[in-house]
Amino acid sequence: MVLRIGYIREHFSSPLLQFAAADGGRTIKLVECPGGTGQIISAFKDGSIDIGIALTEALLAGIQRGEGNYRLVGSYVTTPLNWAVIVGKDSEYTEISQLRGTKIGISRVGSGSQTMAAVMAMQQEWYTDLEKTKVELFDYQVNNNIDGLIASVNDGSTSAFMWEWFTTKPYADKGLVRFIGSVPTPWPSWMIAAHASVESEAIGAFLTSLGAHVHAFSRGLHTAPPVGVEINGQAVTEKAKTVKGSKEEEENVQYLMNTFGYKEMDVREWMDTVGYPREGDLAVLDLGMITRTLNILKQAGVVPEAHYDPLDFVRGDVSKYIE
Repeated sequence: MVLRIGYIREHFSSPLLQFAAADGGRTIKLVECPGGTGQIISAFKDGSIDIGIALTEALLAGIQRGEGNYRLVGSYVTTPLNWAVIVGKDSEYTEISQLRGTKIGISRVGSGSQTMAAVMAMQQEWYTDLEKTKVELFDYQVNNNIDGLIASVNDGSTSAFMWEWFTTKPYADKGLVRFIGSVPTPWPSWMIAAHASVESEAIGAFLTSLGAHVHAFSRGLHTAPPVGVEINGQAVTEKAKTVKGSKEEEENVQYLMNTFGYKEMDVREWMDTVGYPREGDLAVLDLGMITRTLNILKQAGVVPEAHYDPLDFVRGDVSKYIE
């Protein structure tokens, strides 16, 4: 069985792209989803993908809403995602505080761009009640992809949108948009999900093969402190052992520059901030992290107030758990 893998073509996907190149279509077929995590969830719903690598917060919210008949099966990126807050090139907005009560562009309903706008409102303490329990949500306009989002902030139909910092920095460098701030996720940023119809053996084989490429790519990174991840009650904060200027680092730099067209300075800056699971062990899921993330999403108004069992969000026949 050739697994169809939904993914977003960004620098975080480098190990997956390297796996696909080595695999040559024998076991996986990549399905690009430029609309982001919302498009991946839609692909689960219409049955066009078997596995998806997408943003933690949007995957959890999608499971809570009962969308797509998928569950989490693995971890992919253990560090935060830094979301840029982006306005038009000639926009009147110069700081996040000015965006309250405006219309925000999103790629799709339920996407990471929508979820993080709510988290931004929570971090700005924009609430509708004195007890600060109900976040003041934006009006949203769906613009499908990065091109539509950029067009909307420049034609004035939206005030701003949010997207990953380094992915959108080339547009800012060209003067097409401006950054007025950023909001990092308070959770590990990327996870792996699988449709309920996919057999556990196939998922396990995929995680093992991808994990080998993740481990190889990680040897060229400098620092990888995970977010919200604990093992035996101790936060994991160890640094990778890579030496600046190592062969592995330079291979990563060249690959990222050639594949995505990024500037060398931006590539090296990103490589200093990203981390993947240790030893490429992707099948480990932190149940405590899932609970903490859901609690933040509840406070941000992304998921309803309720008690959530983290085991309802994962595939118990595939993953290993950390409490």
